[in-house]
Amino acid sequence: MGRIFHQLLWVALTATATVAGAILVSPALAATFVYVGNAESNDIYVLRLNQQTGELTLVETILIPGVIKSGGSTPMTVSPDRRFLYVATRGEPQGVASFAIDPKSGKLKYIGDGPLTDSMAYIATDCTGRFLFAASYPGHKITVSPIGPQKVIQPTRQVLPNHTNAHAILADAKNRYVLATTLGNDLINVFRFDAATGNLEPNTPPSVSLKEKTGPRHFVFHPNGGLVYVLGELDAAVHVFDYDGDNGRLKEKQSASALPPGFTGKPAASDLHITPDGKFLYSSERTSSTITGFRVNQANGTLTPMESIPTEMSPRGFAIDSAGRYMFVVGQRSNRMSSYKIDPATGKLSKLQELPMGKSPNWVEIVDLPSK
Repeated sequence: MGRIFHQLLWVALTATATVAGAILVSPALAATFVYVGNAESNDIYVLRLNQQTGELTLVETILIPGVIKSGGSTPMTVSPDRRFLYVATRGEPQGVASFAIDPKSGKLKYIGDGPLTDSMAYIATDCTGRFLFAASYPGHKITVSPIGPQKVIQPTRQVLPNHTNAHAILADAKNRYVLATTLGNDLINVFRFDAATGNLEPNTPPSVSLKEKTGPRHFVFHPNGGLVYVLGELDAAVHVFDYDGDNGRLKEKQSASALPPGFTGKPAASDLHITPDGKFLYSSERTSSTITGFRVNQANGTLTPMESIPTEMSPRGFAIDSAGRYMFVVGQRSNRMSSYKIDPATGKLSKLQELPMGKSPNWVEIVDLPSK
């Protein structure tokens, strides 16, 4: 009965959602889909985005199979060709479920699952889609797993221990280096990556230190590949680095607070994303339940704060669409998602919808599919 009521509520809300006083009308005109991972209800919401209006409509809700006990988050990543969605389970058993994305409907088809060596806070593929990187916060390790020809994750090939509270991991655009944050010792670790074997080796130097108690959590590359933005969970600041992609080296040049004015309490910053044109960057903070925007200097990549706005309760994850027009924020304690329109000139956010999600939504991925 609970799930039926939830679906009826969804229909009512999406049917009456408005933008600037006008009723939004389906069907969506662009083949863009939003995937939301819900940790406690152990499911994924699939939504279709109308790129003209920003309206979201629910396509399906699919359970993650084989999970005995759900964990605290649902890390997800999409294959480089946008055809497969990988979902890590942090409860029991610990592994990665692979789903094929239907090129017409955006619906998910379960393919299979593969093992992980620990509870992972973050997963990502390399640029070829042949290997899966994972960062374990409780296990203090980084791992590399092959992705099989059927797109199922194979047994872990490499385990790198002693990476205190590893939290995020990504390959750079050239697929030559892999960066990984370790929150517990305030490091950004840099590895040389062998795309033929999937092997990671510490770079020279192997890491860059941030100020003590920064707690580096998530990070993003600037679209030009020459900058890295790192969000500190514990200081709720965005740290800006010049990035030398030829040598895998980082040099910090700015730190900008992502806290709202008058903030009191213990910071708990969670996620950050940059618009595809590199003009605006946004971060989320859970204690204040806010999103903070920054204007990106087009000459040197430094940040100028814009505004902080209230959003969903405990906004653990959010995402921006590939056109840079819409943002989707999930609240881990509100069990909802808020959508926003991004003003292309100012970066200002305007709320479009509030939509119910599953229990403990925490991760958002967006996929563009062919319109025909």
